This record gives sequence, C-alpha cells and structure tokens, in this order.
Amino acid sequence: MFGGLKSGIVAAALAMAVSASAAEVNRTNLYRGQSVTNGFGEVNRARALAPSLEDVLVKVSGDPRLIGDPRVAEMARHAPDYLKAFSYRDLLNNRPPHDEQGTYDRPQYLTADFDPDKINALLASLGRKPWPLPRPKIVALIEAAPMKGDSFMLANKSDNHLAADMRAALLAAAEQTGMPLQLPARYKADAIRTEKSKPEVLAKRAKTLGGDLLLVGTMVWREEALGWVADWHLVSKSQDRHWQLRGFGFDDTFRNALRGAAQILSGNGQPEAVVTAK
Repeated sequence: MFGGLKSGIVAAALAMAVSASAAEVNRTNLYRGQSVTNGFGEVNRARALAPSLEDVLVKVSGDPRLIGDPRVAEMARHAPDYLKAFSYRDLLNNRPPHDEQGTYDRPQYLTADFDPDKINALLASLGRKPWPLPRPKIVALIEAAPMKGDSFMLANKSDNHLAADMRAALLAAAEQTGMPLQLPARYKADAIRTEKSKPEVLAKRAKTLGGDLLLVGTMVWREEALGWVADWHLVSKSQDRHWQLRGFGFDDTFRNALRGAAQILSGNGQPEAVVTAK
C-alpha cells in the first residue's frame, strides 16, 4: 500500500493529555508548553521550561528548523521571563510519598502558558512569524508493519495494544506541533488499505474523511536500521511532498511526520529528504 520510543515518563505524560483526536487547535494551546519536572523548586522549573519554550516557538511558527538553533537555546535559558502562567499536576496521581526523596523530588507535569506577545517578538527576532489559525485539518492514513505480528492500519479505535500506543503517540505529536489531525474509522482505514490506491488518488478522499489534506505513511520495523523506516507523503490535489525517516522509535517517527507537515504547510520549506538516527 502507498508504494512501498521516545520512551519514558515524558512521552507517557504527553500521551495522557491527548484525547481521541487532535482536531482542536486554538490560540491558547499554541502558546502552551508541557514537560515533566521534579518537585516545585525554581531551578528544576526553569530547567523544564527551556524545552517547553523551544516547543512553543516551533509550534507557533510551524518551523522545526528552530530545534537546536543556538539562538533558541539562549532564549530557552531565560524561559521564565516569557511566562504568563504555569501549573503543576502530580504524575503519581496524588499517591502519598514513601520517603523523604518523594517529598522533594516527586515528578510533576508542568504546564506553561507563555505570553503571546513575547513569543511573537522572539519569533520576529529569529526572522519567523506566527503561522495563523485556522490550520488545515489532516487525516492520517498510516500502515505499520511491526517487528512481530501482522501489519495494520492505524484507526481511531483498535484492540491492538501496539496500535493503541502508536495512536496515542501520533495524537500527542499532533498536539505538540499544533496540527489538527484525526484518524479514520477502522472500517474506512481497512477499506482504503484494500484499495491499494496511490497517494494522488487518495488525495481526492480527504474531504470525505473529514479533513483538508492527507498524511499518508508506511512504517516498517527494520532490524538493520535499529528502528522504524517510515515514508511520509503529504498529499493534496495539487501536490505530493515526500520525506523519509530511518532508525527511530515510533514517538520520534510521528514527531518527524507532523513537524514535516507543519514545515510545508506553514511555508517554511521542505523537510529534509531522509533523516537517519545517528
């Protein structure tokens, strides 16, 4: 068909915050960053706010090339200066601490709302501008061939444990990127898989699936790549943009897919043709 983890507590926390679709994108959540920190100390909070600021700059502009930019790294050192509000949520579901360490270093889910005017000013200093709302709604048509078991289509509901984890990771990536995204119903996804249509043919079905554009992907676990090999196509009636990722877990693979789509749609160029894990 279609031709041819970041693991751990941060990914789990982001996935917990996502609903069955990432279709709602508003001004508030564009300027909101989320991360995990230990306790409520100012030093730990500042450390956790740094990647959140980078995420927000990328999300608001739609340009993933800002990731790792030395100028952004310097801005991130002063992330608390750009805050509007922040809040914590206990990642241990309010279970009482068992020791002194649990009192001071208890993991917290930190939500940071940055000041839109200050963020926009930072982007202007970087030669970027906000990618305006509303943004095109994407329908993701993704076939995955795991290391073990049969290949499957990602759908909005599934009994497959790996599919459920992948769905949560995909929707978390969409939320982190500020991309409205949804998955098709299972029967529609399976029907499309049976058709074996080319991306340009499928592009005509975006509206009937409830979106404006299609993100068509094939993910295959390759032992020699030590991870997933993913081919992505962002297709519309007028174009098919293609890029590939090799050797990452599925969390990073999905982030690459959504960041690539955002880069194209925001007018910030074409994603790198092939990205390979180092």
